Amino acid sequence: MSSGKQSGKSIYFIVAAPVGISPSQRFRFEHYLDILRQNDFRYHVSPYFSEKGRKALYSSSNFTGKILAIAKGYCRRIADLFRIINYRFVYIHREAAPVGPPVFEWIVAKVFRKKIIYDFDDSIWVPAMSEYNKKFLAIRYFGKVAKICKWSHKVSVGNAFLKEYADKHSNSVFVVPTVVNTDTVHGTLQQQDTDKPAVGWTGSFSTLMYLDQVLPALKKIQKEIDFTFFVIADKDPLLPLQNYKFIPWDKETETEDLLQFNVGLMPLTDDEITRGKCGFKAIQYMALGMPAIVSPVGVNTEIVTEGVDGFICGDINEWEKRIRLLLTDKEMRKRMGTAARKKIESRYSVKAVEALFLSMFE
Repeated sequence: MSSGKQSGKSIYFIVAAPVGISPSQRFRFEHYLDILRQNDFRYHVSPYFSEKGRKALYSSSNFTGKILAIAKGYCRRIADLFRIINYRFVYIHREAAPVGPPVFEWIVAKVFRKKIIYDFDDSIWVPAMSEYNKKFLAIRYFGKVAKICKWSHKVSVGNAFLKEYADKHSNSVFVVPTVVNTDTVHGTLQQQDTDKPAVGWTGSFSTLMYLDQVLPALKKIQKEIDFTFFVIADKDPLLPLQNYKFIPWDKETETEDLLQFNVGLMPLTDDEITRGKCGFKAIQYMALGMPAIVSPVGVNTEIVTEGVDGFICGDINEWEKRIRLLLTDKEMRKRMGTAARKKIESRYSVKAVEALFLSMFE
């Protein structure tokens, strides 16, 4: 909990993971915590899972550990009900509990009459779960999203597609982009002078399937141009490429690892889940002065301006052409990388969005 006087400027954060662990939390609200403190807000962050419990949840086995972690989380939420009474706002990131109906949210809104700020950055109303936790699919209760939107004082979403959904259930919806801190974590710029640039991708193992779209292009280009393709993820996909390097994702070295490549890729299929994504891969690449090559899906076409700070590719021929072009044109990489950085500073940085974030607590 931050220090500060008892006042209406108080927020109780209901989240899934401890601070500093979940990428979604880190880039949706955690980098505003110091700003809240500087603006005399009092806050408390309450995770559902402990760090140990979260590891159990995302393991490929340990079913008993998963059940125990979920049970302990429910106990924490019961304890939260005794603490929330001292706070004006309750900020719920995605959901209060991973399974079951939104009982906790209903109590907070209808019994305690607290002002809920409900935040989500994916199409979380679509029934989908990781391979590790499909056994829990039947008790996930995806219908809770609409209900929580309806009960909330304000809804914070990451893009226009998510807003379109939230607008059906709430009359106070804010589009708050997922952003980076260009002064700290994403404050270093890639030097594009190299004669041997690299291409790369970052993300979770569950989204590696999207790379299938560009693999044929990468294979073809590697027969003609000597370049390395990097993957930063939580599991090595063992891609069948001539020059390929896997880097295990590590929060402590994520910027340094991203700077191993000069051009970043974000291929996607086009469906209800991908349209809800907030383009964070492209934002990370561009913040570091790299051109981003993306699929024309959802918010990607807002983040990337074709031919200015990256490319938008609709088919395999376009992917091959644009990757090849950026590998062989140093001046284009420099020009686009500079434009990309400026775009992020002006629209997708903490500085650019902090006033909007603070305005939700008025």
